[in-house]
Amino acid sequence: MTAVDVFATGLQMGESPRWHQGRFWMCDWMAGEVLVFDADGTRHVVAEVEGLPFSIDWLPDGRLVVTTPDGVRVGDELAPYGAPGRGFNEIVVDPAGRAYVDMPGSMPWEEPLPGLAAVVEPDGSSRDLVGDLWFPNGMAITPDGRTLIVAESHADRLTAFTIADDGDLVDRRVWAELGEGAAPDGICLDADGAVWFASVPGRSCRRVAEGGEVLQTIDVGQPCFSCVLGGDDGRTLYVVANDYSETGVGNGRVLTCRVDVGAVVDRLDRR
Repeated sequence: MTAVDVFATGLQMGESPRWHQGRFWMCDWMAGEVLVFDADGTRHVVAEVEGLPFSIDWLPDGRLVVTTPDGVRVGDELAPYGAPGRGFNEIVVDPAGRAYVDMPGSMPWEEPLPGLAAVVEPDGSSRDLVGDLWFPNGMAITPDGRTLIVAESHADRLTAFTIADDGDLVDRRVWAELGEGAAPDGICLDADGAVWFASVPGRSCRRVAEGGEVLQTIDVGQPCFSCVLGGDDGRTLYVVANDYSETGVGNGRVLTCRVDVGAVVDRLDRR
């Protein structure tokens, strides 16, 4: 059984974990904070966001980009960047500097409606690309920048698209069927091309190969919202977990465990 350690506690609602420039980053949605952590767990507030959801990544020039309820923002000062007035959920940036974002069509407790994926170009322009995504959540881009993988929480699957030269998403296909109730949330890729996905109902993170074979499961005993590989050698899996029920969300924690396959080398400082 894989040992699970506690890295951070006292979070109101943890989401969007990232590894960047040798440190662990994440968002605390209910606190409205973008956080960065030192190795000993000391946390620092980098930016404050009003409303939720919000998620983070970095442009090739090193600037922070954030989805907010009022569009995509850039820099620690959260200056307007693209898609004003639109409240996207997750964000991932490709090597060309295009920010891919997604938006659920309804809330988890509402009747399911299809969501979408969109792109914000380096010049700040944006366009919707794909509809009919069933609660799109975590996203990851392969190291070659040619494939986007999206977690469809309400469809219990990971869906892949080819990123065309103009940034469009084409050749939609099922990357992995995960089984009823898997509800994949946040995801990350490892160096072997497998995907780790967090599961709220499963109270675990699972590593799966393309096609759906489950390679490893780490049970943490708490609903898992997202995960990322990081650490000095890329072999520490950081898991953001929160208590979650009809009465609300809370007791956010970051848990860590050691894994055999590390992060993608050329994405280690970003994902």
